[in-house]
Amino acid sequence: MGSNSSRIGDLPKNEYLKKLSGTESVSENDPFWNQLLSFSFPAPTSSTELKLLEEATISVCRSLVENNPRTGNLGALIKVFLSRTKELKLSAECQNHIFIWQTHNALFIICCLLKVFICEMSEEELQLHFTYEEKSPGSYSSDSEDLLEELLCCLMQLITDIPLLDITYEISVEAVSTMVVFLSCQLFHKEVLRQSISHKYLMRGRCLPYTSKLVKTLLYNFIRQEKPPPPGAHVLPQQSDSGGLLYGLASGVANSSPFPSSNPHAFQINFNSLYMALCEQQTSDQATLLLYTLLHQNSNIRTYMLARTDMENLVLPILEILYHVEERNSHHVYMALIILLILTEDDGFNRSIHEVILKNITWYSERVLTEISLGSLLILVVIRTIQYNMTRTRDKYLHTNCLAALANMSAQFRSLHQYAAQRIISLFSLLSKKHNKVLEQATQSLRGSLSSNDVPLPDYAQDLNVIEEVIRMMLEIINSCLTNSLHHNPNLVYALLYKRDLFEQFRTHPSFQDIMQNIDLVITFFSSRLLQAGAELSVERVLEIIKQGVVALPKDRLKKFPELKFKYVEEEQPEEFFIPYVWSLVYNTAVGLYWNPQDIQLFTMDSD
Repeated sequence: MGSNSSRIGDLPKNEYLKKLSGTESVSENDPFWNQLLSFSFPAPTSSTELKLLEEATISVCRSLVENNPRTGNLGALIKVFLSRTKELKLSAECQNHIFIWQTHNALFIICCLLKVFICEMSEEELQLHFTYEEKSPGSYSSDSEDLLEELLCCLMQLITDIPLLDITYEISVEAVSTMVVFLSCQLFHKEVLRQSISHKYLMRGRCLPYTSKLVKTLLYNFIRQEKPPPPGAHVLPQQSDSGGLLYGLASGVANSSPFPSSNPHAFQINFNSLYMALCEQQTSDQATLLLYTLLHQNSNIRTYMLARTDMENLVLPILEILYHVEERNSHHVYMALIILLILTEDDGFNRSIHEVILKNITWYSERVLTEISLGSLLILVVIRTIQYNMTRTRDKYLHTNCLAALANMSAQFRSLHQYAAQRIISLFSLLSKKHNKVLEQATQSLRGSLSSNDVPLPDYAQDLNVIEEVIRMMLEIINSCLTNSLHHNPNLVYALLYKRDLFEQFRTHPSFQDIMQNIDLVITFFSSRLLQAGAELSVERVLEIIKQGVVALPKDRLKKFPELKFKYVEEEQPEEFFIPYVWSLVYNTAVGLYWNPQDIQLFTMDSD
């Protein structure tokens, strides 16, 4: 771009970029490259600035797409970058700011170009662009070195081997960004890319020996959360005489010693540090995505986290994401909910969350909660998410996962907070009203169809079927709690008795008759005891009678049903979730957490 380029607005007219993208071939040994790479305008730090950069350079990129088959200038630029990276380690140790600055600029241009190439062509066409040389139009050398694979390997080595210092920070970030761009091909294709070229190179080619090291390096970068250096730190030397010492320390982090393992991809990492970083960073959807991937795909991580005695540090941020559902993007909410579903698959987790007592949850604004168990708070937030979904998004997938999490917990409900018990019954009340409304609409629709033969009528049968499925699920959740932990939940029995009229219409309904047996038995049994105790009973007296009645109720009178257990299955993602889900795969691959269990062996992370 040249030393005169300092503003994004100047880029479309830049003579060096025009030469790069023009019809003239430039040798990799031409002095032109030093001139091109001597620019210094601030790299974009926001999506708005990035968009401006892309708009300013789109004409240059498309010109290169058109001319590169004849000039091979993309390959020449990449070769210039590759030759410079061989001396990058030494340059970092010697504090050679100018060399690192120009190498960063080369990678920055490559990344900008690749974004357009990947957006506008298939991976096969992209691979051809890496093979074009200065020959007759459209010709290429089939026996030349594979620049695409070499560039990917170089990026992995750059991320893993170059220590993270002020002068190397920006080129390290650019390397990760370029890796993300390489792995974003799926975003521009509706069909699933089963045979991705980039993925093949990363997992089966020369890059394979670096994969586990890449995972470890990026996880440690996540743990450390290094702040960016001051602007221009990679260009202007900082006043410090400890460069060699800093390099040695950082290099030691980048190259941890191996440990004996039968799995060649296994490595050690401090689980405690990783756990603490994940707890602290859940406000970002990237960190939530990382947590989801680790829990879902790494059994060692999942076992370690479920054994923690401070799970509230992880669960509370997840609940806060769901609580502020209006302010979060839908993918962040999905990930948070799936994390809860994965956690609730474990009975130990479901028991322990009711033993953790929280005080003064300030972000929960519907009601002042001076003291509540983590389990009851989780129930409140999930129910609130269901109610929000019913009135706003009406997403069946969200509904299903919320109810599945409640169902997994239901047998382990313990000492439910009175407000949590009320909200369970209130949700059932809302569903009951919805059922009656849809039933009435269906009846009116049927009458209308008898008097009109031409007007198309809505199909209420499907709506009715969906709402009845949800109602049955709620009844199963209530039944599961009553059957397995009745004596631990007097507040739920109290709420059930207070709203017992709600359940009357479902006693003889063919879809709910079986599951209503236990609920009806509990209502009848405790209603009889309250009637014997007299009128105008206080809340305290009612709860006392309930606690006494629990002891008197024979356990064998409650019919046993199969235990409610729902497991998160990745393949059940709805079609509309596919594109954002693919982006999550791209992000995870960028941090080395490879996602295709059919193609690769998942990494084992042992704690040190």
